[in-house]
Amino acid sequence: IHCYLFKEFSSTSTSTSSTTAVGTVTSRVTRNGNAVIEKDLLNHEDLAGDRGMIDDIFDETYREKEGPKPPLRYVWRNIILMSLLHLGALFALTLIPSAKIQTLAWAVLCFLVSALGITAGSHRLWSHRSYKATLPLRIFLTIANSMAFQNDIYEWVRDHRVHHKFSETDADPHNAMRGFFFSHIGWLLVRKHPDVIEKGQKLDLSDIKADKVVMFQRRYYKPSVVLLCFTLPAVVPWYFWDESIVISFFIPVILRYAVGLNATWLVNSAAHMFGNRPYDQNINPRENPLVSLGAIGEGFHNYHHTFPYDYSTSEYGWRFNLTTAFIDFMCLLGLASDRKKVSKEVILARKMRTGDGSHKSG
Repeated sequence: IHCYLFKEFSSTSTSTSSTTAVGTVTSRVTRNGNAVIEKDLLNHEDLAGDRGMIDDIFDETYREKEGPKPPLRYVWRNIILMSLLHLGALFALTLIPSAKIQTLAWAVLCFLVSALGITAGSHRLWSHRSYKATLPLRIFLTIANSMAFQNDIYEWVRDHRVHHKFSETDADPHNAMRGFFFSHIGWLLVRKHPDVIEKGQKLDLSDIKADKVVMFQRRYYKPSVVLLCFTLPAVVPWYFWDESIVISFFIPVILRYAVGLNATWLVNSAAHMFGNRPYDQNINPRENPLVSLGAIGEGFHNYHHTFPYDYSTSEYGWRFNLTTAFIDFMCLLGLASDRKKVSKEVILARKMRTGDGSHKSG
């Protein structure tokens, strides 16, 4: 084992917020079956003390169980509902020429708000604790999260932490090794692999349980979805500018919801299969700018799986990353603080050591 020790983060401050992080990182060569993998391992005690959790760090000790895989068990309710949703979205496309410009603008606004509920909310804030948010911002992100209707925050965080801790294994809810369709939508159409359930039950989710806003949403999640995902987006165009009820329902609700789901799913599928790996060529997640455009900043996936604790999920700031711009703006307003950011020196060192060399070509 060859080890190299250096500082992981730099710390800077502004008058309204801070960008800080702690810990050291060690590069270590490990063996997993026939594969030799070089990983950067954080000083877990420092990281746990700073973020309050370490369950999004890849667990190299996990081994898949030997023997045949469990049989697929289809969830027919989800299959039927997802089929109807996408058929409705296709019908909504035919209504776009007949829609008022205000309705189209409202649909885009609903998409952006709901997307922030996932990217800035359940992902970067609650799953990775990569920055801190005040109560008003947490309430807004929870409302936006219910509008997105991608499971409540508690369940989303649990599945996402399992995804990072056991990425590309049987314990990964949307294991990309099972193919594009499975990692995109198929994982929602079948019962979870037993390892996903087992590992999810063992996670430390005490930080999420302690957040009263998150637990309030979990308690009233179904009525919040009915109100915020389906009712409000449809009523506004119908009531305020006399849009037809059919267009008001199918474009700002059905089409917007389907597009939002697929934008998120592409992070699980396309961003694990298509693109370069400038930070760590030993893992599957890739850098995919097109996914970043659709998922407002979440397509820099090789970086994110290499440094999951970075609030920006990218080294490039606002480039194709509306979520980072939003968090920075919230910091400017005093609603967010303590953004975790990896230093440029550490990023470059990691590229040189484990990257695929694509950074040299820009």
